[in-house]
Amino acid sequence: MFKKVIGQDDSRRSTPQPPVGLPAAASHVLAPPPSAQAAQASQARPPAGASRNILSSDVEIKGTVKFTNDLIIDGKIEGEISSDGSLTVGENARLKAEIKTATVVVYGKVHGNITALEHVELKSSAEVIGDIKSKTLAIEAGAIFVGKSTVGTPAQAPPQAQGQAAAKPAVDAQPKQATLPGAV
Repeated sequence: MFKKVIGQDDSRRSTPQPPVGLPAAASHVLAPPPSAQAAQASQARPPAGASRNILSSDVEIKGTVKFTNDLIIDGKIEGEISSDGSLTVGENARLKAEIKTATVVVYGKVHGNITALEHVELKSSAEVIGDIKSKTLAIEAGAIFVGKSTVGTPAQAPPQAQGQAAAKPAVDAQPKQATLPGAV
């Protein structure tokens, strides 16, 4: 029923590689060649309303960047970045910005404070100069982090009943701080 085409070697096909400077995790946002699109149709895809945005290495922005869903930055930004979505800072990225998002994964350089609702990941090529506040923080060996970290959820005051004075929390709600081995 099907004929094999003579001279066609399936073993030599390769998957597309991400552009130089983008993290390997960003390779899934690149469009596959038309012949591979059918093969990837069965793979999981983001929800129909979700979108990934990419700012490549030749993009420079001064000001405020706001986005929804996911953003991958491989360029230069100076200012403020805010979103309820996820931010990936590529290896070529150079950010001088205050970052406030749900999650942040850093491969490049960030000079500024990072506040994340969920988690922050510093990959081995990351350099962060600034404070980090997040529920969780993961730092790979080789990453550079100079600043203060506040990890965990802040203590919430108990709800006040009408007509009653506010009760003092039983536990001191100081942020957790740690010094990494080898840090000065």
